[in-house]
Formats: sequence, C-alpha cells, structure tokens
Amino acid sequence: MCMDFSEIIGHEHLKSHLKTTLQNGRVAHAQLFTGISGSGLLPLAIAYAKEILCEQYEKGSPEYLKCEHKVASYAHPDLHFVYPVNTNESIKKNAVSDSFSEEWRSFIGQNPYGSLLDWFQVLGIENKQGNINVKEAEDISKKLSLKSYEGGYKVMIIWMADKMNVECSNKILKLVEEPPDKTVLLMLTEDEEQIINTIRSRCQTLHVPALPENEISKALIKNHNVPEKEALRISRRAHGDYNKALHIFHNDDTDSIFEQWFVSWVRTAFKAKGNKKSIQELLHWSDAMAAQGREVQKNFLTYCIELFRQAMLKNYTADALIYFETKDEKFTIEKFAPFIHQNNIFEIVDALENAIYHIERNGNAKIIFTDLSIQLTRLIHRKEVV
Repeated sequence: MCMDFSEIIGHEHLKSHLKTTLQNGRVAHAQLFTGISGSGLLPLAIAYAKEILCEQYEKGSPEYLKCEHKVASYAHPDLHFVYPVNTNESIKKNAVSDSFSEEWRSFIGQNPYGSLLDWFQVLGIENKQGNINVKEAEDISKKLSLKSYEGGYKVMIIWMADKMNVECSNKILKLVEEPPDKTVLLMLTEDEEQIINTIRSRCQTLHVPALPENEISKALIKNHNVPEKEALRISRRAHGDYNKALHIFHNDDTDSIFEQWFVSWVRTAFKAKGNKKSIQELLHWSDAMAAQGREVQKNFLTYCIELFRQAMLKNYTADALIYFETKDEKFTIEKFAPFIHQNNIFEIVDALENAIYHIERNGNAKIIFTDLSIQLTRLIHRKEVV
C-alpha cells in the first residue's frame, strides 16, 4: 500500500516539490497531475493527500499515526475518490464511484499503479466505456460543501479525470473557480488535452514523467525478489510504466494474446494483395477485433505501434533498443523487420493512432479495423526507398 512518499518509486524532485508547497503554505486548491498511470500518478496523489490531511498533527503523535493509518486504509473521512465507472451485473443503473467503493479500495490496495483497463476488468466492464458523469459531479459538490470531519483539509482525488463528460466538467467548474475553504482537488490524467480548457487553465499542473529503467528494476528486486538480470530485462520492456513491468513479471497473458492477433493480422495482410480468400480472412479478423471491448482494442493497437517500431529499429540494426521476443517460433522480429522501413513506418503509425482516436470517440469498430487492415495490406508491400 503506497501512502507515504518514502514508499513511492522514484520522482525524488516531485516529492520534494510537493512537500515544499505544504511547508510554505502554498497548496493550490486545484491541481492536475498528468502522466501515465504506471509512472505513479495515484501513489503520488495519495501520499500528498496524507501530508495535507495529517499536517495539523505533530509528526509521530498518536493523532498523527491514527490519521496516517486512516489514509493507508483509504478510510479517512476527509479523503474522497472519484473514478470512471459504468453499470455492471451488480449495479444496473445510476452508477457512481460510491457504488464501487469496496472494489476501489481493494484495487488500489493491491496495485495503486494499476491501469484503467485493470480497473474496468475488476468491475467487469472492459467491454464498455467507463466515465465520470454529471450525477458524479453532484456527489462531488455535496461532499466538498460539507465541513471537514477532522477540522483540517478535505482532499478529493479524481482519477482519470479526462473521463469526465462535458456535463460533469461544466458542473464542477464552479468548484475549481471558487473552492470551499480548505479544499484540495487533485485531478489525475493520462490525457490532459481531453480536459476542458476552462478547468485546465485554472489548475496548477504537475507533469509526472515515465520512470527510469533503473528505478523500475530496483523496485522489482526490492518488492518482488526478481533476479537482477530479469529485473533489468523487464524494466527495458516496461517503457517507464511500473504497472506494465508488474504485468510482464506476473506472466500476464495479454501480450501473448496480442501477439497472436498481430501475427495473424500481418500474415493475412501480406497475403491479401490480389488474393480474395485472404481479403475475406482479413474481414473475419476485423469482425473478431470489433467484438472486443474498446479498452482492449486501444491497448492492442498501442501494442501494434510498439511492435512496428521495434521492427523498424531491427531493420536499421539498432539492436541495443530491441527487447521484443516472440513466442511464435515461425514469426521472428528478424524476419519481419525488412518489411518495416522509412517509407512506410510513419503512415502505419499514423493509421494506428487514427484508429485509436476513432475508437475513443465510439466509432464503428468493424469499419475502423476493416479500413486499418486495407491500409496495412497496401503499406506492408511498399518498397523501401534507398
């Protein structure tokens, strides 16, 4: 459980900065933490909240230790959480964060570095889009209008604040502009561009960078007894994301499934030029992908972007940057690399990023993946210009 700055991986300069704001009495009432969730947005926010909530007590005193314990168990009455949700088997309508508070405490207790997809899987809504709606905004206003239980600050952490819909954003704008006394709003986001300008412009922004490889490997060795060599290999693959490192370490099979989908896709796309049977197979593949949840689709496309980039690096013999290892013995990065080069990599990545953009905006997944497959069939046959 991360609830103290000393337990958070890396970011020494950010921890120092946040402590200084409190010591100098310069805690901004509305703050935006931006970066990937696996870099530690939520652990940083919780540790900062603990400092804010417990600063009224003398460090080490019984009152301070009691306050610290409440934050550590996510049960402090003046610490509130908001996060994306949707209806599921248990909650059939009017889903808000409080409907899933027990699941949330369990989720962040096990891995506060967890991703949005991890959270949706806990709720069983990975085939839906979770959001933070206007009913949630009403709950936020009610909670923050009350006096604090313990006479100090109230802290509201909005995790994945970019999932607030427009109605919700507009409703909490007044809270951001005119906050109740001794109230701190910490909004955490992986995509600050999705937060409306009127809110963003009124927040103090803290950019949380990806974690260095050595910090991730040290954490794996310390927290999970991972052998040093293995920890270094995992940290290279994780790209600054501790949550991704944990998934790799625990032999999460997501990458294996993604690899199967990817291999099937590029093989079929390569054969599809002038081949009606393969074109039909591509359409079936697109149908299968369209049946997946949107978060899974986006994660798969992100995986594809990284794999295409790895292939290009291999093609240009940048072997020091290669970490990808296939489980399919017939498909290797060495064999695939010659087809990915300077004359098609940019358009391939653009096509994948556009697909992610349209999926996020509830585009028709079948059309998106069919169009993407047709583009790949054309691009993968393009010759390299020397």
